[in-house]
Amino acid sequence: MKKAKFLTPVITVFNQDGTLDVKGNQKIYDNLIEAGIDGLVIMGSTGEFYAMSMEQRKELIDLVVQHVNHRVKVYIGTGCMTVEETVELSNYAIDQGADAVMIVSPYYFKLTNQSIEFYFDKVAEAVKGDIYLYNYPDRTQHDLSSEVTLNLLRRHKNIVGFKDTVSEMGHTRKLLQTVQKEFPDFEVFSGYEENFVHNVLSGGSGCIGGLSNLYPEVFAAWVRAVNDKDLDRAADIQKVVDKLSEIYEIGQPFIPIVKKAMKLKGMDVQEHSKAPLLPADEKQTESIKQLMNEVDGLILENSIIHPE
Repeated sequence: MKKAKFLTPVITVFNQDGTLDVKGNQKIYDNLIEAGIDGLVIMGSTGEFYAMSMEQRKELIDLVVQHVNHRVKVYIGTGCMTVEETVELSNYAIDQGADAVMIVSPYYFKLTNQSIEFYFDKVAEAVKGDIYLYNYPDRTQHDLSSEVTLNLLRRHKNIVGFKDTVSEMGHTRKLLQTVQKEFPDFEVFSGYEENFVHNVLSGGSGCIGGLSNLYPEVFAAWVRAVNDKDLDRAADIQKVVDKLSEIYEIGQPFIPIVKKAMKLKGMDVQEHSKAPLLPADEKQTESIKQLMNEVDGLILENSIIHPE
């Protein structure tokens, strides 16, 4: 079994005018690192990359790389709509000191396997560092299949990992079974928190899940439990995470919901999101409060943060 890891796809903190809140973002990075999260993924879907200009994305790269300063691994989401822009942003991130980039395929059009493979061939040939592929069929309208992934791995040594944001663990299991006999060190992460333990038991590396922005200490404890092979404790934390996952049902997209929850938890961060995402309304806020009370009760009941 591989050593389990949990990475946070970090929210991006904005000022009301849409500019970056520098100190707010730094607070988030410090909080996640101090809680024990294994690495930060900047400008994933949770980070609202799709609504940021090239200049603002580069500004955020500079901010996170300099502030984190190698305390944990930093991965940058650099997927753009064209090969040229993706390569430009990826190489900028690598040059600034990011540990790797994470690239989602172009969205809007449903692409064929041939088009997807062609796109990543061109990108991987030109990017000067390590690449994690990002599969999110609900957003791209196409699937980055295990067969295409294996073809790419055979040609590009700098493709080193994969985030599989699908709810069906069978999809991730097939990917692992397809690639890991030939590429045993290839890292595969699930995109939904509830699949974390199943992912690791199937030979994967863990999870990249947005709820760790809110309760990073819980997810760090989960990693320790799995790596210590303490399955009873891992099962207790699974109950907490299953309850916390109900937050996805409170509002769509869930990013403003998580920001409101972080504020309610006592974090001094702004809640603004890029348009057209709306802030949590009064009814949603009450639902968040109720859910967090239940989650906090489970954490206390199971001694998740400070075990006896």
